[in-house]
Amino acid sequence: MVRERRAARDGRRAREFEVFVAGAGGRLLHAAALLTAEPTGDTEAAERLLTAALARTYARWDRLRGEDPYDHTRRTLAALFAHRGHRYRHPRGGLLARLTPQERLVLVLRLYEGVAEEQTAAALGLPVERVRAICTRAVTAMRSAAPRRGATGRPPSAGTSASTGTPASAGQPQAAGTPPSPGAPPPSGTPPSAGHRTVTDAAEAGTGAGAGAGPGTGAGTGAGAGAGTGVAP
Repeated sequence: MVRERRAARDGRRAREFEVFVAGAGGRLLHAAALLTAEPTGDTEAAERLLTAALARTYARWDRLRGEDPYDHTRRTLAALFAHRGHRYRHPRGGLLARLTPQERLVLVLRLYEGVAEEQTAAALGLPVERVRAICTRAVTAMRSAAPRRGATGRPPSAGTSASTGTPASAGQPQAAGTPPSPGAPPPSGTPPSAGHRTVTDAAEAGTGAGAGAGPGTGAGTGAGAGAGTGVAP
């Protein structure tokens, strides 16, 4: 009887966890890929980081006691990245590759995930003023890398020449080297849900974005230990 109850409980937990991963896995993977600064289609480090975070969420599933599993996984993901930040000092061309690991972490939490300054500071063990300064520095770096604006002060629209602001001829290829618009889909994982800005958009506006979860892909599970909390510069 005890064995049957345990099997039933384990089965319920596995089903609940699978539903959670199916709904939030894509968004979490995209956040992880922003942290590791990996290029499109090559997110091996991000997948390993997310799998470790999901494993710890699964191990604590029955002890979450009403806590949002997405928030728990996000905090674990951030803590793991902070602890392992030295591994990601030399990014390979991801969207946030020009930023340091610490800047990436703060920018992802503040702008992509919409976590408040106070919560971000508490999670990373930093003063609020320090978090604000890091975020400002990261936003400035991303703005300097944003696509050049046209003569009207607005980014060229689809089908418009990036250099002159005039409509391109039908079937005319876009000039080589023209950067994608700030609203282009993110490099990996599931794009943010409707109404949610990309990191580039948020950095361009200098404002945060709301958090949410979009449909995505699953990841492996298993038991794990507690995450570190140090932040790599």
